[in-house]
Amino acid sequence: MAKKLPDIKQDFAQWYQEIVYQAELADTSPVKGCMVIRPYGNSLWENIKSVLDAKIKETGHQNALFPLLIPQKFLTKEAEHVEGFSPELAVVTHAGGKELEEPLVIRPTSETIIHYMFAKWIHSWRDLPLKINQWGNVVRWEMRTRPFLRTTEIFWQEGHTAHETAEEAAEEADLMLQEYKKLAEDYLAIPVVAGQKSESEKFPGADKTMSIEGMMPDGKALQMGTSHIISQNFAKVFEMTYQDRKGSMVYPFLTSWGMSTRVVGAVVMAHGDEKGLIIPPKVAPIHAVVVPILKKDADNKAVLEAAVAIKDALKKDFSIVVDDDDSKSPGAKFYKWELKGVPLRIEIGPRDLESGQAVVVDRLGLEKKAVLLSELPQYIVDQLDLIQKTLFERAEKRLKDQWCVRNKFSEFKDDLVKQGGFYQVGWCGSVECEKALKESQATIRCLLEEKKVTDCFYCDKKSECDVLVAKAY
Repeated sequence: MAKKLPDIKQDFAQWYQEIVYQAELADTSPVKGCMVIRPYGNSLWENIKSVLDAKIKETGHQNALFPLLIPQKFLTKEAEHVEGFSPELAVVTHAGGKELEEPLVIRPTSETIIHYMFAKWIHSWRDLPLKINQWGNVVRWEMRTRPFLRTTEIFWQEGHTAHETAEEAAEEADLMLQEYKKLAEDYLAIPVVAGQKSESEKFPGADKTMSIEGMMPDGKALQMGTSHIISQNFAKVFEMTYQDRKGSMVYPFLTSWGMSTRVVGAVVMAHGDEKGLIIPPKVAPIHAVVVPILKKDADNKAVLEAAVAIKDALKKDFSIVVDDDDSKSPGAKFYKWELKGVPLRIEIGPRDLESGQAVVVDRLGLEKKAVLLSELPQYIVDQLDLIQKTLFERAEKRLKDQWCVRNKFSEFKDDLVKQGGFYQVGWCGSVECEKALKESQATIRCLLEEKKVTDCFYCDKKSECDVLVAKAY
């Protein structure tokens, strides 16, 4: 049996680490900062990917693949871009037994190589909009890493598009931000705040960056997806011109947007408890585990056959596993599948078999009920829907409870350090006032549309807008 998990309330960070490894989502790698995503963790990621990939395709994008290695000179073309990523770059200087004439960078993101190709492909307004998505990996040499949340090698998707007008590009960036929000809320059961980043927090080289921000139980914000209006910056440095409808040579307007395996970490943190994971049914690798309860002097063969029959009856609509490991007690099996966050457990023993029923237990502890085998399919549908709904409602309540409106930094500085949370405050827009937050290791997570505060949180000036402040992963 796995060792006891750390206390989730006393040591949330260590609890997170242990649960990722013990639930077999991931394992450590011999390369510092990298992780091995194990089959169970990859199944969760694949389920999330399949939802997002379908939405990407429905909105008119096509998947493509681009090289992992990028000429170093590509990154130097856009000064702000290379400056933003330079400390995190991994550079290949030798290959094939000799020094390369030009170093190659392992992509930290793919704007440069994709925009180089866009310049080759876009010749006329008829070639627009061009909407490309890539599922792949990037490398950013992070100093402090944590599985799924911040790793040296990142598994993700990145979308890149080109448009005729600035308005179309803005609509595209907002469209994908809303798709990320729907994924987080409707499938991962995590409520998020969508908004624009401040100038200092935007993507290097972008005109505007937007993100979705979730609030984790330990009071820290988690950026779960970003969408950028690149505008014409990269189009100009890569000489990406095309003939418009009037016959003039002009630059397209660009966007990029991405979401990574960080959302797996979000699921772990947002819903897990002292027993382990709780995975939302809509993305769960396993919807239910059937545990046969074997007894001495009973017809255990019939019980095992009944367990398999339950799986066969349900497998068309659900992902079902039968745990027939006779070396483990039922209690050990319960512990294992609770740790892995499987939404439902179906128990069947000799007495259940005689009664033509099974006992269904949900991971949230909402109900333990004997259900007739004939009614099992509909009951499972109803329970999975209830679990999905309950998980979102719990997370939504936590978000509301951790959201405070404050006037001045002095009013919330101590609470920010001790307990975290979201703080809605006014901001004059100055970098100097924004820097004051760094003293408490906090940042402006996003700008808010709703205005509740009249003065800046730090200086005596009137606020230009309300912003959401938090410590973040």
